Amino acid sequence: MTTDIVPRGQQSELPANLAKYLDDTTARQPSARALVDSDGSALSYEELSAAADRIAVFLYRKGIVAGDRVGLFMRKSAQTLAAIFGILRLGAAYVPTDVSSSGTRAATLFSDCDVQIIFTDPESARHLTQHAPQLEPRVVVIRPRHEEKNDTDESWQTLDMLHGEKHAYPRSPPDANRLAYILYTSGSSGAPKGVAISQRNAVSFVEWASAAFNVTAQDQVSSHAPLHFDLSIFDLYVSVKNGACIHLIDTDLAASPRHLATFLSTRAITVWYSAPAILGMLAEQHKGRSPAPNRLRLVLFAGEVFPIAKLRMLMQLWPKPAYYNLYGPTETNVCTAYRVPTPIPAQRVEPLPIGHPCDHCDTIVVDEHQRPVPDGQPGLLCVAGPSVVTGYWNAAEKTAQRFFQLDGQRWYNTGDIVRSSCEGYLFLGRLDRMIKRHGYRIELDEIESCLTAHPELTACAVVSSGSNGNTTITAFVVARDAPVCPTDLGRFCYNRLARYMVPDQFRYLPDLPRTSTGKIHYPLLERQCDAEPT
Repeated sequence: MTTDIVPRGQQSELPANLAKYLDDTTARQPSARALVDSDGSALSYEELSAAADRIAVFLYRKGIVAGDRVGLFMRKSAQTLAAIFGILRLGAAYVPTDVSSSGTRAATLFSDCDVQIIFTDPESARHLTQHAPQLEPRVVVIRPRHEEKNDTDESWQTLDMLHGEKHAYPRSPPDANRLAYILYTSGSSGAPKGVAISQRNAVSFVEWASAAFNVTAQDQVSSHAPLHFDLSIFDLYVSVKNGACIHLIDTDLAASPRHLATFLSTRAITVWYSAPAILGMLAEQHKGRSPAPNRLRLVLFAGEVFPIAKLRMLMQLWPKPAYYNLYGPTETNVCTAYRVPTPIPAQRVEPLPIGHPCDHCDTIVVDEHQRPVPDGQPGLLCVAGPSVVTGYWNAAEKTAQRFFQLDGQRWYNTGDIVRSSCEGYLFLGRLDRMIKRHGYRIELDEIESCLTAHPELTACAVVSSGSNGNTTITAFVVARDAPVCPTDLGRFCYNRLARYMVPDQFRYLPDLPRTSTGKIHYPLLERQCDAEPT
């Protein structure tokens, strides 16, 4: 089956909210499988809808109303998806956080957006309340399926989403401008930024992706991305809108290329979407031998540059699917797309383009003064359209730094330097010190801000190095007295940062190198990264 991007200007009238996708599909095919959990158990669309209703009733009885925020600190499961749709049916917004990172960081995010309730699972609840005991009154444990309540459990509120009578609750009326969810990304000021995504923003992307990739009820869609990562929006809502089956991938399997090929085969996966890193590792894992056969028809990747050599290796491993390089920050979701030629020309060594704008987006390339540059000249990529968010949660100053008006449209400045070409935009780098690793945006300044707070350090500078998708983060630190154990520094960062932001190595210096103007000499530190750690 061929998969071609639909032409610009053909996006239909948008439905008002994400919850309607589950309503419509449940009415159309109630007994069809909606999801298969990591343990192989499944829920039909009717069962998922009923579970979402029980979540909504619980929230309604707790006083949750449209516009409230509800936190998620739980492992990806059928319970998590039911919670999301239950939240949306009340018109509230969900705030997913990284359950693998520290409870302290999750508490910071939940405090920033004033969540009223936090859904979690027993193991994650213990982890969260150990680091943030002040959150315990808001914690609600959704019991795993097939698990009875244990009388020795901690005194959290508990909820069984699969059993109990149905009760009425007021469904929220459609409102395209209402907040749907908040995804937190790394912030250059030292604090994470909450990207506030409305129903209109999310639905615009889902409608485009559904049409562009022809997802149908026959598709088996992998859910590799964690729910706090914007790639999960495709996995969840494009699948539900079109009646496809979602196959949830837990944290352990998600990081195991050795087992993913078997998963793809046994689950008959047809659509895959992830950051390039895991695909590259999968290609390396099976180099020189045939993997298990699969039914893949579509491989999508986004979030970082896919090294050509590894992509070529993957396409030799899986020659049948159509491949797409998708581009877009959390503030826009996907805004440009490029279909990878099959095969990739042997002479090509430069990275793939990020492609042409999607039909639900407008793009321009501007200089530092927000003036459009001529075609073929490098500049900053800016995006407008219904998928572009209005700003950051509770951060008017950060919003003003990234959004601007031009020719009657509101634009988002991605901070990415690009150049137009016949193949679409070519990604040239970043204007600031943001990097991407495994698809995640990382502001090196946020890591520095964290380490600056350590009482035994007087200065620090963080740089990145590496190529071909292998990015290393190095923190150069100056100790007040005796050097701190690197393990202790790593633990200090882990308790305050997302797991993927913790530096790979710490190196001590008597002082940081400076330029003639007194600024930290980052290029010199980057060159030192090739030397042996001291």
